[in-house]
Amino acid sequence: MRSVRIGVDTGGTFTDVVAVDERTGEITTVKTPSTPADPADGFMEGVRKVLAAARAAAEAGAEGEGGVGTEVGDRGDRLEGVSAVVHGTTVATNQLLEDRVSGLGFVTTEGFEFILEIARQSVPDGYGNSYFWVKPPRIVPVHRVRTVGGRLDHTGAEVRPFDDEEAVAAARWFRERGITAIGVCFLHSYANPAHELRMREILAREHPEAVVSISSDVLREYREYERSVTTLVDAAVKPTVRRYIAGLAERLGMPFSVMKSNGGMLSAAEVVHRPVTTVLSGPAAGALGAALIASTAGHPSVITLDGGGTSTDVAVVVDGEPSLTTEGSVGRYPCKIPMIDMVTVGAGGGSVAWISPEGTLKAGPRSAGADPGPLCYGRGGTDVTVTDAHVFLGRVPPYLLGGEIPLDAGAARRGVEELAGKLGLSAERTAAGILEISAFNQSNAIRRITVGRGLDVRDFPMVAFGGSGPLLACRLIDILGLPSVLVPPDPGNVSAFGLLTVDVKDDYVRTFVTRDLSLADAADVFGELEERAAAALTREGFPADRHVYARSADLRYYGQAYEVRVPVPAGPPDEAWRAEVLARFHEAHRRLYGYGYPDDPRHGVEWVSLRVSGIGPITRPAIRRRPYGVAEPPPPASVREVFYDGWARVPIHRRAALAPGTTVRGPAVIEEYGSTLPLHPGFTARMDEYGNLEVRRES
Repeated sequence: MRSVRIGVDTGGTFTDVVAVDERTGEITTVKTPSTPADPADGFMEGVRKVLAAARAAAEAGAEGEGGVGTEVGDRGDRLEGVSAVVHGTTVATNQLLEDRVSGLGFVTTEGFEFILEIARQSVPDGYGNSYFWVKPPRIVPVHRVRTVGGRLDHTGAEVRPFDDEEAVAAARWFRERGITAIGVCFLHSYANPAHELRMREILAREHPEAVVSISSDVLREYREYERSVTTLVDAAVKPTVRRYIAGLAERLGMPFSVMKSNGGMLSAAEVVHRPVTTVLSGPAAGALGAALIASTAGHPSVITLDGGGTSTDVAVVVDGEPSLTTEGSVGRYPCKIPMIDMVTVGAGGGSVAWISPEGTLKAGPRSAGADPGPLCYGRGGTDVTVTDAHVFLGRVPPYLLGGEIPLDAGAARRGVEELAGKLGLSAERTAAGILEISAFNQSNAIRRITVGRGLDVRDFPMVAFGGSGPLLACRLIDILGLPSVLVPPDPGNVSAFGLLTVDVKDDYVRTFVTRDLSLADAADVFGELEERAAAALTREGFPADRHVYARSADLRYYGQAYEVRVPVPAGPPDEAWRAEVLARFHEAHRRLYGYGYPDDPRHGVEWVSLRVSGIGPITRPAIRRRPYGVAEPPPPASVREVFYDGWARVPIHRRAALAPGTTVRGPAVIEEYGSTLPLHPGFTARMDEYGNLEVRRES
């Protein structure tokens, strides 16, 4: 009996599924349209399709050896032969991006009911100054904020006792008004959670229908505004995520795991307690899958570009690891949880082309999504999209998914021509302009994640994946000066593949602000965090000898308002340990900001937060290596009229027919099941020994 692991990534347009045979390493990929009304429908259909495809491949490759079951019911039928399912979900992400956050209540310390109103003084880029910027609505309006007496200081010592009577009154106030999602954030609860735990007990007793999130569980870190908003985001998405995961578990009939924003995964049973950790679930999987593919092919440091139907997600991988941040946000909500550092722009295949009030052509960020989708989908769409421009110019075939979804090229042409008439341009110039705008939108995102972080974009090859990721690869090479672009096999399924490459991982943090961290305090805090990590890993089924703990610390020069995170050595803290951490901080600060003070005692170092990541390592799927073959490509599968610099009949190659070592020269188009690579004149695409297409400009 074969055993497979399945990764399911739900995107805005398609649900991508990958199955890996744990014995042979055989990888099977499928795609199916997403179902925004109920994402679980697309999930289950994708599982059915991949199991059927895996079984067919198994029977073809080893007749009589036994395959995997394909019967997947909606009432808990067992998935025979499936050992694990990992899911990248957008349920929490979409709720925040669509601003479907309402009906929340907030409990905070007496005298601090305006935390959310005051927020921070920073003004978003593009507004110039605060005179032109209006604060967006707060996640909880002030009339739904209740305060409770009691006060802790920054060390966690009690200054005033907790007021049980006010807590009971607050709980009853929420109950009487039907407010059932509540966040609790008291001052300095990162140092001592006792008051928050007491508030949760009273809410459970007085208002049992309420879903409650407390900040000491969600984010045990200082800065009360960010901690408050992150806790409230967790409370806001908790009911939705819990319903979705419970329904999916019932239909799937087996336990499954969920990808987290930090690049790890946890069982669905654990994730429902802190669903805010899943807000960048799918994009994180793509960055990790691309990092593994690139490093295997000899590119440890790359830019990753995940182009989907709705958006494009960009990240940077340095020495095989995507960069992490705790300064991220989703929509207008800051979420101070560990997440892969990404920039997202509304530049996907479904991005709508439109004319601004000034009469200029724009593309995105609004998307036609999966339903009704682009004009060429024939589902009632009314707006020209980036995909329609590609179809009109002949750069993608008149179908998707190998013919499963036929495209209406005539509808795309009529839409582009109508838009061109409004602009007073030719249809070709209009379609090419839509693609040029989309390429510049993507390049601006890449600059933000590289140049904006002090990195030279010309030093990094790029991995382009996702259904629409490779479509603008040649233009991005020219715009940014990239050395090359790597297009993996089955680029539309890299995010789903990435779900099968990630370890179980959870993060724990404790703010402990001091200029002189004693070795005993360091041992106590790291010991406490590692105990919590060990308990979680044990619940996940990992024996103690397989637990891995990664320590880090946030430090700053005394008087600074920002911190720098550095890795911390394992083992009992001693003077050599302290000296090593401080040396790492000075060097990291110098690399980031151009200066450091390792030998100047006037600039003392302040310890701010201590962190531990608990990691349960898994066995990653192996990427097969094939020997190089001939350099010349086989005869093209067909010829089609394609517009690059002008209309011309160009060769159409099937990627499956290319062998390692083969070089295709543009103009050409390389097609495969889930994506297409338009190869412009003056560019080459060479297949490496791992099946990746490496695109370069000809010298």
